[in-house]
Amino acid sequence: MNARLSGLASQGVELDLSPASFGPLRDSTDVRGDAEALRGRMALDGYLYLPGLLDRALVLEARKSVTDRLAKEGLTDPDRPPGDAVARPDSGLRFKPDLAHDNEPLHRLLYSGRMMEFFGRFLGGPVRHYDFTWMRAVAPGLGTHPHGDVVFMGRGTHDLYTAWTPLGDVDYVLGGLMVLEGSHRLQSLREGYLTRDVDTYCQNVEGEEEHARHNSNLYGWRWDGRISSDPADLRERLGGRWLTAEYRAGDLLVFSAYTIHASLDNRSDRIRLSSDSRYQLASEPIDERWIGEAPVGHGPAGKRGRIC
Repeated sequence: MNARLSGLASQGVELDLSPASFGPLRDSTDVRGDAEALRGRMALDGYLYLPGLLDRALVLEARKSVTDRLAKEGLTDPDRPPGDAVARPDSGLRFKPDLAHDNEPLHRLLYSGRMMEFFGRFLGGPVRHYDFTWMRAVAPGLGTHPHGDVVFMGRGTHDLYTAWTPLGDVDYVLGGLMVLEGSHRLQSLREGYLTRDVDTYCQNVEGEEEHARHNSNLYGWRWDGRISSDPADLRERLGGRWLTAEYRAGDLLVFSAYTIHASLDNRSDRIRLSSDSRYQLASEPIDERWIGEAPVGHGPAGKRGRIC
């Protein structure tokens, strides 16, 4: 076994690294210029892994804009170069969307150039991206729990795609994103978990609406959208393998709103930096929570009542 693979874990749970349970992402470089083949690959795999698709120099420029901000806020080790993004002890960083605010290099990377050209080709028409950018600054510790994106952003088209963009090189120790093989095609999820909305409340239950509107944050309320807290058990129940890679700046991973994904735990001393951005055809309906100058997100204005 590759020594770097030893001890890989997610949510503190050590993963089964046998060939039947764990493997590499399929490289789709061979079809990246063929829109029909890209769509076929997405339908089959639920993701597209495209090493080197983005301009590495621009990715590193965007990274510098983020690490400079982290250093200025005192969130990295002052005795180490800011670009190394070495975490201060017990920093607890995980999700920091303000790093994307007024960040011209990051917006240029995510919402122009090669990224938008790719989605225009893949989707086959004019593209609309969400205005909210999910910035991850994951300090040493647990990664992201398993989930599917549609439970957070399913009020518009479900023909919606996430671009996970590592802002720097991400090896197994730093801990990148992983997808659960074949999960996007599981009918049990499409009829169950993937029909839920993290921002709904029971309007026919006394006190539910008040609770929803006064206990809101960017992670939702009561239910945070996870499908499980145990990635190993989830894989055993649903089947398939956890798939991942050692990523380099310039790589792109695109996946559907139905694809279950998570991340490896960060076993380094550094902050793992990445962004999630979302894209769809401009002609399709869009989830109102994630557009405009100040998207409401999972705040009080994003809550919606239903009869339970």
